[in-house]
Amino acid sequence: MNYPPKHHQDNDKAHLIEVIKTYPLATLISVEHNAPLITHLPLILDGEKLIGHIDIYNPQAKLLKGNRDITILFSGPQCYISPSIYSTTQLPTWNYIKLHLKGTVNAIESKAALKQSLITMTEFLEAPDHKYVLEPDNPRLDRNLDYIKMFEIEITSWEGKFKLSQDKKPKDIQYARTELIRANQESVKQFLDTVFK
Repeated sequence: MNYPPKHHQDNDKAHLIEVIKTYPLATLISVEHNAPLITHLPLILDGEKLIGHIDIYNPQAKLLKGNRDITILFSGPQCYISPSIYSTTQLPTWNYIKLHLKGTVNAIESKAALKQSLITMTEFLEAPDHKYVLEPDNPRLDRNLDYIKMFEIEITSWEGKFKLSQDKKPKDIQYARTELIRANQESVKQFLDTVFK
């Protein structure tokens, strides 16, 4: 049996790539001695590979090499959907966009490749305004290269989980979409106002 149900699965590669581009903060899950090691960091897609950088003191760094298996999660918007938003009778639910990837990870040992990759990632993350440019001759960048490891993940499995009320009537699907946008904008403000008073 497929889970989630087929109407909540999205295997359109263009949609999955868009999740990675729009929400590049990934959750990396490695396993050592039957225990998970988990790190959150941005990854950039380069063809069928994900490129990332990790602090050498992160315990997971030693597992990001040697063609090891790894699981990667990307998260898009998500929120509670109240039955009150629908035009038909429904039950409460939770809508979300998640991307589950599997792959094999290898370290890239070249300092030159690491430096260029950090510049490229900064350029990508600064788009479209590019208010900051990480220059190759930045002395702070050079000083930190010894403390960062570059790695690449060859993606072997793509799985999109897009639970967006697709099983509802067209009008209710649109209501759920509108609620996802509204709830995400409102919840960020409420959270920040609560935590950073």
